[in-house]
Amino acid sequence: MHEPGPPRTTSVGESVELAPRSPDPDGTYEWAVRDAPAASAVDAGDGPRAESEGGRTGSPPVLARGATSRSDSPVVHLRPDAPGTYVLTLHAPDGTHRQRVRAFPDERREVELRVPAADLPVADADVDRVSLMWAHNERLLARDRPERDGDDWVLETRVPPGRHRFGFVANDDLGDERGDVVEVPGPGRPRLSLDARVEGGGDGKGGTDTGSGEPAVVLTADVDAPPALGDRDEPSASAVGVEFLVDDRDATPEAVARIESLADGTTLAVPLGEIPDDALDGDGLRVHAVPHAERYGAAETVRIGRDGDDGRTAEGDGAPVAVTDPHAPPAWADAPTIYEVFVRSFAGDTLPTTFREIERRVPYLESLHVDALWLTPVLASPTEHGYHVTDYYETASDLGSRAAFESLVETCHDAGIRVIFDLVINHTSRDHPAFQMHAAGVEEYADHYRRADGDFDVTGTDWAELAPGDMPEYYFDWRRIPNLNFDSPTVREWLLDVVDEWAAVVDGFRADVAWGVPHGFWKEVADRVPDDVLLLDETLPHDPFYGEGEFDLHYDSSLYGALGEVGAGRAPADAVAEAFDRAAWLGFDDPGAQLRYVENHDEERYLAEHGRDALKAAAATVFALPGAPMIYAGQERGNETYRGPIRWHDGDNDLTDFHRELAALREREPLLREGAVAFDDSAADVRVVDGDPDRVTAWARTAEGGDEADGDAADGDAAGGEDIHLIVVVNFGSEPAIVRVPDGIETDLFGDRAVGPEVAVDAVAVLR
Repeated sequence: MHEPGPPRTTSVGESVELAPRSPDPDGTYEWAVRDAPAASAVDAGDGPRAESEGGRTGSPPVLARGATSRSDSPVVHLRPDAPGTYVLTLHAPDGTHRQRVRAFPDERREVELRVPAADLPVADADVDRVSLMWAHNERLLARDRPERDGDDWVLETRVPPGRHRFGFVANDDLGDERGDVVEVPGPGRPRLSLDARVEGGGDGKGGTDTGSGEPAVVLTADVDAPPALGDRDEPSASAVGVEFLVDDRDATPEAVARIESLADGTTLAVPLGEIPDDALDGDGLRVHAVPHAERYGAAETVRIGRDGDDGRTAEGDGAPVAVTDPHAPPAWADAPTIYEVFVRSFAGDTLPTTFREIERRVPYLESLHVDALWLTPVLASPTEHGYHVTDYYETASDLGSRAAFESLVETCHDAGIRVIFDLVINHTSRDHPAFQMHAAGVEEYADHYRRADGDFDVTGTDWAELAPGDMPEYYFDWRRIPNLNFDSPTVREWLLDVVDEWAAVVDGFRADVAWGVPHGFWKEVADRVPDDVLLLDETLPHDPFYGEGEFDLHYDSSLYGALGEVGAGRAPADAVAEAFDRAAWLGFDDPGAQLRYVENHDEERYLAEHGRDALKAAAATVFALPGAPMIYAGQERGNETYRGPIRWHDGDNDLTDFHRELAALREREPLLREGAVAFDDSAADVRVVDGDPDRVTAWARTAEGGDEADGDAADGDAAGGEDIHLIVVVNFGSEPAIVRVPDGIETDLFGDRAVGPEVAVDAVAVLR
């Protein structure tokens, strides 16, 4: 089936990419507009235009052709120019498919980016040009040029509300960048969690009055809207609405419209008789719920079908009807401890790293209570780091054969450790044969890579040109790794095959430069891989829409940045609370979906920059918050070079023991994995009586649904009267801090010691 996937959401001014699934490179595909908002410049019957053609007003086309040399339009880009619903049809080899795109109002605000010329790291007289570098231009250097305004360099643009990091780059040299932050006032994204159940049927839960007297599937959205930026203590004044979108793949347009019309505010109750019988088979009937207020948020999805054993069932036409989460993360990936290995330095400074050498060290990973091993790229590459791939189907010869890799995976599995594969599909090496054929003008490879105007080249790389002034597109100033072209169905088919190839071997994928690959492709990957395969994204900054039926875990760049600021003494330890809240402000609903990390292979070592005491506090922070804590190999052994050999020869030290104890405590204490987080209430009662208050912060981990009782047992606690919360105290200071804690605290679980009303905290105390 070449259907194009679920209904999509966007806002005016944002582009959304639309493509057939399971593409046949030899098939013919054509898109057309079937319906559009009255205020849009695109009309029913319009097909996609080339970027150069523009629209009726001379602006870029609303529906643009993908960048290929084909005469048809397999992939298109919709840029809504008016809010409302756009309905498109895709004519594919297997028939005609419907695709809806719900466009919300433009979220962008006018902003002025201004940097004094004197602040650039280059003498003013030596600056010929300046380039803007940030997430909002996809880190494409030389595309946006600030202009000189008196003593400043200035650029005016439009971006959504938020705190946005940007850089002005002198002479297009990233070594001469002046970074800054601009705050654009406005609200955060709304978010929702979706409760789905069957009422009035065989589960004995009673009924919901749908007017039909029959069992019904009831979807109820719990919604929330963060306050405006800078006013996090004030509740949002915006009411959050919910739009329920039935998946066009699962029912006729008439049935879709009929079911959606049953929505009442934040609830959708659907009598079973309203659901077409054939929609309950196969993929079932998928319903997407989208929160919206001043801005819109990421959707959640439920599946209504005949199978499922989660207890939310009723009898319909003699067969059980169940409501399930089609995008549930793997059961094994519930708050896993992840260990990242930079493969070619893992064996130390005398032995070359091979799969066999990594396999010999699996018992060490067991001793660290590791649940998953993330290996940086293991495929053929001319580079030490492996991110310049030259063959997606062969392992690197210096690391070992595919059989040796599979032996490593099997040994990890025997130890209860899953293996995460670094998937690098945004780009390839310039030395990949596909790029060489592309550069040589071989017709079959003409569309494999994205092209750009040669005037944008800032690297001086000796690129082969296919046309005068033409060059491959690349991000930042990355040399020799051209971007693949996802507008090409041939490229999509190729890379989906790569995913299939390795999904049969490993337990998860960490997606390198996930932000450079279209959302639609990741949605297809998520639907394609087995249910027990974990998907982890590298999105910088982290973005809730990559969790919309795509990834299970997301880089928490907000916490990473805050830990660096606290470690350097530029922010108080309470910045941890603001970083934790920021994920909710951005629109993430589940704090357990974050990868928490202190450092990784792309960053300098925390120990080298901020010292041993701060490193312990930072590591304790990532282990004592919900989500997946990560240790970057060497972090626990005292490494100070970010990709240097692991210090095996020194033996275990206090850092090793500290990380081992953190992981062990998290493993045996459910509240550290599953509990809610509160920085107020009992945690706010923690007082520093000796030490630096700015280096100390505290939070509570509370049983989901429980009431805090400042250390006392709560009535009705399922554990039969046990405490329902912990207080975590973290000290980033170089000296112990003495803190006064609420009444009822008796034990420091981390130190395995009894405590009184005043507790000495070196790096961390976990108090009950």
